[in-house]
Amino acid sequence: MKQKYQEYIKLNKNILLAFFGSIIISAIAADYFADQADYLNSSFTLIIDYVVFFSIFGGLFYFDNRKKYVLENGQRDNTLLKSDLIKIISSLGIGEIVYTIVRWSLQYYLLSIDYEPYLASIVSHIISTGVYMITLNLSVKLTKLYKDGS
Repeated sequence: MKQKYQEYIKLNKNILLAFFGSIIISAIAADYFADQADYLNSSFTLIIDYVVFFSIFGGLFYFDNRKKYVLENGQRDNTLLKSDLIKIISSLGIGEIVYTIVRWSLQYYLLSIDYEPYLASIVSHIISTGVYMITLNLSVKLTKLYKDGS
């Protein structure tokens, strides 16, 4: 299998594992904040979602890529690292903007039509994750983060 496809698989695996962790914690948080106004519940849940997601994703991404930027002489390839960081942050940033809008507004809507808070969190999380994955993978492809030979 081509190296770039393996990189896509690792990235998507890390994202999905991080989302799996954050979906559980954010559903618990949504239930915990059930007595709050719908907009506060949606906001608090989204903040907790981000903290959990980026903690898990950051750790997994680091472990998968820690050797990628080390040259044969043991030095770090700062040029490649800087280039890849700009591309991954750009791709994640675009995806996160879309994710935030979809997740918050959908959870708010579901809470306003009397869904249980944990269920509103789970449903909005799953739908927004699907939209996020499509957006992120298109962004990664457009920025050419994973090209042959990297």
